[in-house]
Amino acid sequence: MDVTPRYLGAGSFLSRRDPRVLLLVPVLYLVAVAGIDDLRAILACTVAALVYYRAAGIPWRGVRANWAFMLAFTTLLVVVNSVITSTDTRAGGEVLFTVPLTGSDITWATLSYAATVLVRYISLAMVSFPVAFNIRPSDLGVAFARLGLSQRLAYGVDLTFRFLPSTWASFRETIDAQRIRGYEHPRGRNPVKRLLALKPVVIPVTVNALIDAEDTVNAMDLRGFGGRTRTWMRELAFDRVDYSILAGFAAMAAVMVAARFLGLTESVWVP
Repeated sequence: MDVTPRYLGAGSFLSRRDPRVLLLVPVLYLVAVAGIDDLRAILACTVAALVYYRAAGIPWRGVRANWAFMLAFTTLLVVVNSVITSTDTRAGGEVLFTVPLTGSDITWATLSYAATVLVRYISLAMVSFPVAFNIRPSDLGVAFARLGLSQRLAYGVDLTFRFLPSTWASFRETIDAQRIRGYEHPRGRNPVKRLLALKPVVIPVTVNALIDAEDTVNAMDLRGFGGRTRTWMRELAFDRVDYSILAGFAAMAAVMVAARFLGLTESVWVP
């Protein structure tokens, strides 16, 4: 596999951290924000997520398509689930308007809850993007192994991160090869027609993916993978900064969990 995930955060603060930190922070952050309905609490957590994301040093030009897709998808999801088809019994108060098709009453509480869900998704993306763009592809396997995963599962996750970019490269090569042989793929703005036009590409790309997978399996078997405990050339060790980052997010998670148990963040905030 000669195509690896994009490593866009080289030289940044987070790229110099132990890769296990980048894998554990999203888990701690998810524990912190899960179940919070108070917009003010989510915004406070989002500030920490934004500082963390800025430390990743990911160039906007490299991820603007990812952010555009993420924002469009989550906004549509929130609007449909939390606004248009809202059935939240907690959304009391003065009715601002009623959705014509579904008859859902929209109040300030409804909008506040929708904003809370949207901000939660965005902040989760902030702490998750460094996993994809700030971890060296060669460090994925050893990072998961040092977190306690079995060597088969750790290396399987490593190969999974490489599979999609490799398949995309094979897809582009297949299209170029077909164009050289005189087949021109029709172009247009209709997404359905463009999808149907890709039928001649599906079979060769699928076959190439299966061949690549078989070659990888054979290469691993020839090298005795799985026969005994695997050793890793990359040595990982937490430093003081790594411990400080994990301690900060762990403290935030502990505070937010305690606030939920005390009932401080389970109510929708109405401005």
